Amino acid sequence: MADHYEVLGVERDASPDEIKKAYRRLARELHPDVNPSAEAQERFKLVTHAYDVLSDPQQRQQYDLGGSGGFGGGAGAGDFAGFSDIFETFFGGGGGATRGPRSRRERGQDALLRVEVDLDEVIFGTHRDLEVDTAVVCETCNGSCCQPGTQPVTCDICHGTGSIQRSVRSLLGNVMTSSPCGTCRGYGTVIATPCVTCQGQGRVRARRTVPVDIPAGVDTGLRLQMPGSGEAGPAGGPNGDLYLEIKVKHHDVFSRDGDDLLCTLELSMTDAILGTTATVKALDGDIRLELKPGTQSADIVTVKDRGITHLRGTGRGDLRVGIQVVTPTKLDHKEKDLIKKFAAVHKGPEPSLARFQQGLFAKLRDRFLNL
Repeated sequence: MADHYEVLGVERDASPDEIKKAYRRLARELHPDVNPSAEAQERFKLVTHAYDVLSDPQQRQQYDLGGSGGFGGGAGAGDFAGFSDIFETFFGGGGGATRGPRSRRERGQDALLRVEVDLDEVIFGTHRDLEVDTAVVCETCNGSCCQPGTQPVTCDICHGTGSIQRSVRSLLGNVMTSSPCGTCRGYGTVIATPCVTCQGQGRVRARRTVPVDIPAGVDTGLRLQMPGSGEAGPAGGPNGDLYLEIKVKHHDVFSRDGDDLLCTLELSMTDAILGTTATVKALDGDIRLELKPGTQSADIVTVKDRGITHLRGTGRGDLRVGIQVVTPTKLDHKEKDLIKKFAAVHKGPEPSLARFQQGLFAKLRDRFLNL
């Protein structure tokens, strides 16, 4: 960095009037209207900057304390080598290199879809072809944002840097600040002839089909991530991700407890007394149940490995069948006589309150009232 006193050609103890006279003399010599050469313009900038600093008493004092390598004085350039990095950190410009123009290509947004599946589809998983209304790469320009046969042109304001540097006066002297170019919006290039299909965005709205394999064992509220299946990014940028939020539909017969399936089997009083064999239709085929004599309401018959496939791992849950003994409510005279004869032979105890059993109460509540 050139010494301001040397630039103006004055001594360090020069008075304000001497500094002003030196500046006016050099300005008349180097002003672009008088001397249009590139070398004169660069010197004129240095002279103007030096005068701005030395004509301000406070800035001159700070400059004198800093040394010729940084703000004046006797320190070497290496002692203040990091000062330009500090300026760049706080003001976005200074002596360091700029970060350059930003890219038009950006990652697309993520998308969320809610997918309903039937309970029987959860057992082994299922496949869906989902119709998604999303952003896709423009086929006309293939994401370039330009009309075919054209390309972006360098911004003539920032000359491709994407930023504009300005000199701002501060307590530390004139500081170079950097801000995004308003003409190209920081891209460094301008789309002179934008694609007429996408209006220079590089993407359009369209419906597309997304094939989805929904794994077995999913449950309501679970989210599946499909990387790269979301919206296409601007200017041909990479796609975002697609998230699928699962909702398992209600089933009139079967419900779910983790990976187990629950259902209720209504059994006649006579079958409960004598025992019987029943064939029921499960979600994945028929199941044959052996019911022992004396089956009671709230008994649970467990069928191994006929539940839902585990989401992570192997194997399946169980099918648990809750028994509900149905007492007949309408009997003819003959049926009533038979029941009376049975009651006379098989005399049971008088009705009375039994000892409370938490397990039985829970079974009655969970298996019958809620299913």
